[in-house]
Amino acid sequence: MDVTGSAAPLNPSECQRVGQVLARVGDKWTVMVISELGDGSQRFNELRRNVPGVSQRMLTLTLKNLERDGLVTRTVTPSVPPRVDYALTDLGRSMLVPVRALGQWAQAHIPQMDAARERYDRIALEGSILDR
Repeated sequence: MDVTGSAAPLNPSECQRVGQVLARVGDKWTVMVISELGDGSQRFNELRRNVPGVSQRMLTLTLKNLERDGLVTRTVTPSVPPRVDYALTDLGRSMLVPVRALGQWAQAHIPQMDAARERYDRIALEGSILDR
């Protein structure tokens, strides 16, 4: 930030990096997994049950990416079969506040967005009929 409190403009390489972070944070499964792990560590199958609609493949990829980014830890406990637990790191926990706030905002504004979409679609449909 500069002396006025405004953020300094990002150079192109910083924009690209910020874009990569936002792409990870904005991913549907990332948001759901981060939210779910906010309540404590879970095993893979627990997560799969608690994250509606996620496939085994998508959950595996999401967890690997979150681990690579330092947001999730994977702990293997030697046993038969091996026990694998996933938990948020400190960095991952720091995402809980904005992720949950965004989720609350979305829930609070779903009716307004639905109404706006209906208005738009109605106008677009009327416009396409008039264009014939």
